Amino acid sequence: MKNLINLYKKSLLIRTVEETIAEKYSEQEMRCPIHLSIGQEASATGVCLSLKSKDILFSSHRSHAHYIAKNCNLKGMICELYGKANGCIGGRGGSMHLQDKNKNFFASIPIVSSALGPAVGVALNLKRKKSKNICAVYIGDGSIEEGIFHEAMNFASLNKLPLLIVCENNLYSVYTNIKERQIDDNFVRFAKAFKINSLRMDGNDAYKIFEKSKKILQNMRNNPSPFFLQLDTYRWREHCGPNYDNNIGYRSENEFQKWKKRCPVKKLENLLLKKKIYNSKKLLNIKKKLKIYVNKIFIFAQKSKLPNPNTITNFVYK
Repeated sequence: MKNLINLYKKSLLIRTVEETIAEKYSEQEMRCPIHLSIGQEASATGVCLSLKSKDILFSSHRSHAHYIAKNCNLKGMICELYGKANGCIGGRGGSMHLQDKNKNFFASIPIVSSALGPAVGVALNLKRKKSKNICAVYIGDGSIEEGIFHEAMNFASLNKLPLLIVCENNLYSVYTNIKERQIDDNFVRFAKAFKINSLRMDGNDAYKIFEKSKKILQNMRNNPSPFFLQLDTYRWREHCGPNYDNNIGYRSENEFQKWKKRCPVKKLENLLLKKKIYNSKKLLNIKKKLKIYVNKIFIFAQKSKLPNPNTITNFVYK
């Protein structure tokens, strides 16, 4: 019961934060590109809540949900979006360059597949230290078409690294459907080619993802080796930005509505109601309190100070 409640509250927090970002983005105070995970919350919470605090996580350009699900500093993230000095990397990176070393969220790296390189290196270091910790890395379906994906899979398999590769398949690489890019949407075929254990799951079912992830991670701790997890999901908003974009023709309204009915947050709500853990009134109260909490963080970020211009050359190679 506790796990289900945690999954719901974390998924709802991600949804609330990202919907607030979408609401406020037009105010032009967040001067960075944003890639929202609205509709994909389960793949973040299901895996991240099964990780231990000392497990290391890497992410991609669509990183808000992973950062929040790893219990990272939310104030730091929102301040980063606003380019403020107390942002998680000092207001220097924005939405696509999040980090919280205190929570072992090492980096979100926006270039497609680029997180795989350092993730493999970290996993190799964990093995050399004979650590029981895992390195997990999130990639999108577009990543499988990059050379480093195959290099990373081969190296991780050859060296039996404790690397969990989570592929969020949301069907589109920007505006191009998977059917136009691949002969088959079942990516575990690549894992099999590299003799890596793998699993394909419904990426909108947080509770099932959580239960499976716990078993996968425990097996990896006992017998270090990589694992490839494909989670089929769907982003509701545009590839980059706060809006809906079904009108531009690359996907249909009918397809969108079918996936919207499979809302991962609503699925958790229905499960809580079915098990009589919460009633409708309790759920509404949680949502109201969460919205107040999130709004306070945004106000804090907006009122925070900008970085000192004298520090502009810090951390720059000379």
